[in-house]
Amino acid sequence: MTGDAEGLRTATPEDLGAIMALERASFPTDAWSESAMRSELASPHGRYIVIEQGGAIAGYAGLRAVAGSHDGDIQTIAVAAASRGHGWGRALLTALIEEAERRGVRDLFLEVRADNPVAQALYGSEGFVEIGRRPHYYQPDDVDAIVMQADLRGRAAAVFTTPQESAVPGENGPDSADTAQITGAVPADSATGAA
Repeated sequence: MTGDAEGLRTATPEDLGAIMALERASFPTDAWSESAMRSELASPHGRYIVIEQGGAIAGYAGLRAVAGSHDGDIQTIAVAAASRGHGWGRALLTALIEEAERRGVRDLFLEVRADNPVAQALYGSEGFVEIGRRPHYYQPDDVDAIVMQADLRGRAAAVFTTPQESAVPGENGPDSADTAQITGAVPADSATGAA
């Protein structure tokens, strides 16, 4: 991780306001509701983390992995526009993968917008592969969701590319995928159906 980040830490209920401001800025058409995010932060089945810069939250990410289950879902990752390009999206993703491994998750899932090739390259570089699509999932934008899965039992063998090899032309590479609308399980009160 580069830049002036102060580090990763577990999100707390006191972070809700800052997380929601970043959520709305990052996903203006399909942001989670405040009540859905509050529930996620309080859930014993999840772990949300934030990254701080200059005393402010510059990014957040969440994992849902129910105790005893071998499946887990990366719920969301976002990094503020002004803080992108430092590898913080990758740092958040890596922290969630490590937490999933600690919880005994074998198969880790996420969904990513089909119109976000930079995020797709980031996930691919970390061993995620496309296993399906959900047509017209992200509304009102009418964008498909690409469903991706990582087999954490064979994760080291599944990571075939380096960040330079998976960079998307015209972008800052996979680390610039610092805002990625992804979801594994949509909270019940999510009005848009996109997490």
